[in-house]
Amino acid sequence: MFRRIFLVLALIVVIFAFVGCQTVQGLGSDIKSVGEAGEQALEGM
Repeated sequence: MFRRIFLVLALIVVIFAFVGCQTVQGLGSDIKSVGEAGEQALEGM
């Protein structure tokens, strides 16, 4: 019983870690694209 509970908790942690990594990676690419758009706007002035 304890092993099954531990396995479920470990699986939940792994899922949250994977989702968190994807979110942080997506946020990083969004910030990068905003920075590039700002650079292009400044170059056009």
